[in-house]
Amino acid sequence: MEIGRLTARALIGGLFIGHGTQKLFGWFDGPGMEGTEQMMGAIRMRPTRLNALAAGVSETAGGALLVAGAATPLAATSLIGTMITAIRKVHLANGPWAAKGGWEYNAVLVAALAALVEAGPGDLSVDAALGRDEWGPGWALACLAAGAAASTAAIALGARGPSPADTEPSSDSAVAAAAEDRTAGDPVTAADGEA
Repeated sequence: MEIGRLTARALIGGLFIGHGTQKLFGWFDGPGMEGTEQMMGAIRMRPTRLNALAAGVSETAGGALLVAGAATPLAATSLIGTMITAIRKVHLANGPWAAKGGWEYNAVLVAALAALVEAGPGDLSVDAALGRDEWGPGWALACLAAGAAASTAAIALGARGPSPADTEPSSDSAVAAAAEDRTAGDPVTAADGEA
């Protein structure tokens, strides 16, 4: 099972790093901060710059911590919060199936993150090197609750009216259009025809 947990951490964490760097830097055909701010405006997450930065940093740093198996509950909580927000703001209205833009993929990631916290990151991890190779079910439940609470707070704060510094979605922004249309997949990448 050590190989399974290492593989899960590397794959899931690596993909989150990719999504975060798409948002922050435009890597891997991502929209960068400008496009991510447009998306945040389209899904009414204000202030747009702060929410774009928070999503990008949460995914990049959370993914990196997960790959290393370092501070696994903190990594999982940040990623769970991001995924619950994505479910609630983008995917929920489309039903469960990812092929229809639904929330199943995000929910699988949440479940996988909770399982990694409960079982621990494994022997090949920073946590294990520091004497913590297992976290247990209480930690997994706490991560789920903290991620849900962070999502709720972000959505509530995001519902405030726009500030002069907010980036409003432009009529020619493919990323914003994908978010508004609830296109299948991540609106950041779905705008380029990917799902």
